[in-house]
Amino acid sequence: MTFDLFIDISKLAHGSFNTLLALVFLYQARMGLSIRRGRKRGESRVIAMRRHRRLGPFLVVLGLLGYCLGLILVSIDKGRLLEYPLHLAVGSLIVLFLLGQYAVSRKIKGPESSWRTPHLAIGVGIICLYVLQIVIGVSVLM
Repeated sequence: MTFDLFIDISKLAHGSFNTLLALVFLYQARMGLSIRRGRKRGESRVIAMRRHRRLGPFLVVLGLLGYCLGLILVSIDKGRLLEYPLHLAVGSLIVLFLLGQYAVSRKIKGPESSWRTPHLAIGVGIICLYVLQIVIGVSVLM
């Protein structure tokens, strides 16, 4: 297998991994909205809350991993990180949002926490940034 073929396969793997990760973030968002609606109606969604709390930190780590693998891939392939500046900028924003989301989620205590609204807003931002990143990533692959 030639080096160029390895790089091409790695690019597809990076894009596929992060696209699947974006879909899992959509699932996480759906769970979060379900928990939020249930709490406002006075219902307890214990299983969904437990799953949402367990999955969140794991997704943050996977998001950071996808970002780091992208940095490594572009530095090996092109020799410089700024080869795709828009893709790098949006990826960096995603990482900042993920770290912010993790920090905010650690502050949520009790059903009436004021940190729930920022948690929702950052989550919506993460989803929007992932969609934008996928569009940019497809244009990079073309």
